Amino acid sequence: MGLCQVAVHLTYASARGHAPIDRALYLGADWAADEERRLLTHVPDDVDFATKPELAAAMLTRARQLGLRARWFAGDEVYGGRELRRSARRLGFDYALSVRADHQVTTPGGRFTATTLAARLPRRAWMRMLTGHGLKGDRHYDWTWTDIQSDDAPDTEDDGTSVLVVRRHRFTGELSFYRCYSTRPVTLAGLIHIICTRWQVEEDFQLAKGVTGLDQGQTTCWNSWMRWTLISILATAVLAVTRARTATTTMAVGLIPVSARELLTILRATTLPPLRHDIGHVLHWSAWRRRHQAIAQACHRRWNNVTAAATT
Repeated sequence: MGLCQVAVHLTYASARGHAPIDRALYLGADWAADEERRLLTHVPDDVDFATKPELAAAMLTRARQLGLRARWFAGDEVYGGRELRRSARRLGFDYALSVRADHQVTTPGGRFTATTLAARLPRRAWMRMLTGHGLKGDRHYDWTWTDIQSDDAPDTEDDGTSVLVVRRHRFTGELSFYRCYSTRPVTLAGLIHIICTRWQVEEDFQLAKGVTGLDQGQTTCWNSWMRWTLISILATAVLAVTRARTATTTMAVGLIPVSARELLTILRATTLPPLRHDIGHVLHWSAWRRRHQAIAQACHRRWNNVTAAATT
């Protein structure tokens, strides 16, 4: 498994806040088929190779089974394939998913790539709309949308609305494409809100890495990775829930909501046990750390010997 690990993360987002709720470790096809590696890193026997969209579908299924009542599913272009879209609809999700420029869509006028279809739309179809607020001010993009035919209905009936949404940078002209489906009537502004909400998973990922140590585990086995990432996303969720509960109070007195880093500082000062700096504790920590590193070093040497013997 090494220290270069790829994972798929699922974030829950609402009007009050957002936090990661699930994760799955991605094993490449060659890696998943290597029995010796699997044995050394304790990968369970029932874990087979799965693509990132398949991992995402499994997490969406778990979320529904646990009672999550979210309506929308959003993701980047890795997750815009037909099978995942069909799975999302089967689970009762509407979706707004980024797709590639060469993604094929069907309209009453024929079949086109997303780029070709966007070029055929008249100038009057575009409108400039607010898409968020940044540190340097509001962000505006040009947007348009057009009806397309569904290709992912889980059954023979399809009463919803399928559209292709196109975003254009107002200075560079760069285009981004989003395939969307809704079981209810929806406005372009509503779809733009869902599309922009997808960035909250990136925010949660960076928060978990920067504040709750998601990328600091240095784990090399299946169980240790699962435990470390679970602790990290639980801590991130606690910060998100606490921040959401304090947001209304702080805004009422003229303050912006507390950030996760500020909240962690406040918790350390008021609730969490203070860090110990006495000499006995420092020496105990030093011995534990060097013992752990010695074990890790021996494991790495053993692993290198095994792989070297396998390749000769």
